[in-house]
Amino acid sequence: MTADGQDRPHRRRRGMRRDRGSRTRTDRERPGSAESPGSAKSNTGRGSVDRERARSLRRKVFLITAASVTAIAALVGVLWFSPLMSVRQVEYVGDGRVTEEEVLRALSVAEGTPLLRVDTGAAARRVAGIPRVAEARVQRQYPSTVRVTVTERVPVVFFDSPQGQHLMDAGGVDYAIEPPPPGLARLVTPTPRHDDQVTQAALAVLEGLPEPVRVQVSEVAAPTISNISVTLDDGRVLVWGSIDDSERKSAVVSVLLTQPGQVFDVSSPELPTVK
Repeated sequence: MTADGQDRPHRRRRGMRRDRGSRTRTDRERPGSAESPGSAKSNTGRGSVDRERARSLRRKVFLITAASVTAIAALVGVLWFSPLMSVRQVEYVGDGRVTEEEVLRALSVAEGTPLLRVDTGAAARRVAGIPRVAEARVQRQYPSTVRVTVTERVPVVFFDSPQGQHLMDAGGVDYAIEPPPPGLARLVTPTPRHDDQVTQAALAVLEGLPEPVRVQVSEVAAPTISNISVTLDDGRVLVWGSIDDSERKSAVVSVLLTQPGQVFDVSSPELPTVK
């Protein structure tokens, strides 16, 4: 065989390998190239269905929300303007001194007013404006009742004036001119008022006394804020001084009053004296 004849078969075999290799690569690519377009079409179809479902769900939510808002608005309109749920009675709960007539006048809520139109906050403030009232609460009770609950002031002292004897609560509010109940302590200060510092100091001393001592107090006198004294029913006097160290003074008083004497000075609780 010639040299040319030997080379040709060798080149053909190499060429055949290249062909097989080419066909093999083509076979590997063929599934991918066949699936790729089909996969894109499938994903596009699913995306369209999902978007349509989302739009349908949004429409349903919108319709339900709109229907709910419309129903609520209609119900509020009925309750606001209709006499179906209107005031037909007032229920009053109190301590006994403030009369129902006083409360109804201050409440100022007309019968037949729809309950939703009753301003409970403003009504409570009007009732709380009654001098003897410490706190007032106004509530709607459906279908047709307004409930008013009143807490009255409790006197802790009284003071004398040209107009008569004034009752004063623990906050220093002068709320009534009438004879004090038995056992109430007299307050003696230059200007007994709730915004007066001397008055507030005297009331703080009274409040800080031990309960067994406080029930014996007949008078609290405070010419100045630093010169407060307490007189007991039996005539004994507690010289308190200022409100400083009141907790310590209160503890000393309980022990000191067991000693014989007339004047018990705790203005310096470290060095109390008895005369």
